[in-house]
Amino acid sequence: MPSTFKTTLTELYEGDSARAHRFRYALLAFDIVTMIFVIITSFLAHALWVEVTDLVLGLVILCDFSARVCVTRRTLRYFLRFSTLADIAALMSFLAPLAGEGLGFLRILRTLRLLHTYQLLERLRQDFRLFRAHEEVILAALNLLVFIFVTTGLIYALEHGHNPHIRNYADALYFTITTLTTTGFGDITLDGTTGRLLSIAVMFFGVTLFLRLAQVLFRPTKVRCECKVCGLMLHDADAVHCKHCGTVIHIGTEGQG
Repeated sequence: MPSTFKTTLTELYEGDSARAHRFRYALLAFDIVTMIFVIITSFLAHALWVEVTDLVLGLVILCDFSARVCVTRRTLRYFLRFSTLADIAALMSFLAPLAGEGLGFLRILRTLRLLHTYQLLERLRQDFRLFRAHEEVILAALNLLVFIFVTTGLIYALEHGHNPHIRNYADALYFTITTLTTTGFGDITLDGTTGRLLSIAVMFFGVTLFLRLAQVLFRPTKVRCECKVCGLMLHDADAVHCKHCGTVIHIGTEGQG
């Protein structure tokens, strides 16, 4: 591969130019569009255009994945990452029309591709004042949405087709939310041993994580209060001294008028 081509790819994926940032924003937009497509097609009858779109998305993902492999400096370490394995599984699922729909359920792992966009954090801080002011809340909301979407996708993939209560993503999402919030109306249940084990896993692991993320979302662990000496902005809610320079800080409380 010509070095100039690899240099261009490295600049796009890891560089700090305006073109590189636009490129990574485009990848983020592609991830979001991909998720929307996965959700919408769960409500539609199986059709040729869905398979064709799957194939096109799979080819784009293949190009993106190949480019990332090309620019990585530690190939073995890159392939051992869970996010990379999720990318491979998602890639296989989108290309499933070439070999049947047996791997279709793996496409939910494409959602984890959003985690790759965390490399944009620094640029998001620079470009969006709203993001700088509410970074912790925004990231907690993103993590919560990814968790809910992956859990919903897993339930849909395993139950759709043989559980009459799970007809589309909306039904799976309804079950996920009622389980995570411990509401449990009982009108939708997961059948069989596999379904019961999945329900236990969602309740055992999901409720704790869901509540933790929700707590961060509605009550952030950090508060914004600029230190007059070093300028550190984020501090623990009960902090008395700045962790960076030790200066006494005065954080406003909810009880102050």
